[in-house]
Amino acid sequence: MIKLIDLINLSGITLGHYKIHCATGTKTSPLEVFFEGKFEEWQGSQNQRNFQCDQILSLIHINKNKWLFAGIFSVHGFKERKEGKRIKYYYTTKELAGLEHLVGRAVIKFDKTFRASYLVGKKHSDNLLVSEIRNQRMSVGDFPGYNSVLLSYRLLCTIVREELPSWKSALCNVAGVYIIADTKTGKQYVGSAYGGDGIWHRWVRYTKDGHGGNKEIRDLLKIKGREYSSQFQFSVIEVCDLNSNNDYVISRESHWKSVLLTREFGLNKN
Repeated sequence: MIKLIDLINLSGITLGHYKIHCATGTKTSPLEVFFEGKFEEWQGSQNQRNFQCDQILSLIHINKNKWLFAGIFSVHGFKERKEGKRIKYYYTTKELAGLEHLVGRAVIKFDKTFRASYLVGKKHSDNLLVSEIRNQRMSVGDFPGYNSVLLSYRLLCTIVREELPSWKSALCNVAGVYIIADTKTGKQYVGSAYGGDGIWHRWVRYTKDGHGGNKEIRDLLKIKGREYSSQFQFSVIEVCDLNSNNDYVISRESHWKSVLLTREFGLNKN
């Protein structure tokens, strides 16, 4: 296998003192942030002074020993900000041009057997081996089928923003019942969509304001803040023909509220 550093050098880029950032993330998935187009901003927010270097070579964990090359960023300083009892460091970076053929496409084999996520580049660069260069930049992927839909709010926003054809077509063509789960508390909201563009139209509304006009979720976001919507997870629990009677779809929504006890213990109030 060819080394990633060799492909970078062939692209006319010479690195100075650089670090390798192995992005894994626990609270936030860096891969989802990458799909969203906000990886650089996410990476620049650090709890420690992790980027005392000239450049950052960024890798995002996919699975096992496979990582996605997310680009190289030059470092242009940072600002400290006290947030509660902690100090946060916000780095100013700029992605280097000339690597568009590799960013989001090069899959790297890196047998990382230790916990550290910020590595001195020259110590590990020989171990970054290119196992695949994808034909297209990695993205959310095709619609997996109604029974397999499980979307974070971030991914839903990406799908809606890019109007991914397979997702839009599938969700436009059915009415049905869906569920929103608060991944922090486990509380659930059961909703329904009917008429027009079906579930797609309904879910687009959530991407605009986080609550989609639902009073219970809107009240929650008033307390927690708009950004709390990133904790929501969307899935489909029953599909109906788009021409189904509205009352029938609503009756199925009511059925699932009773099954899941979302009136008593969740986010439904009626």
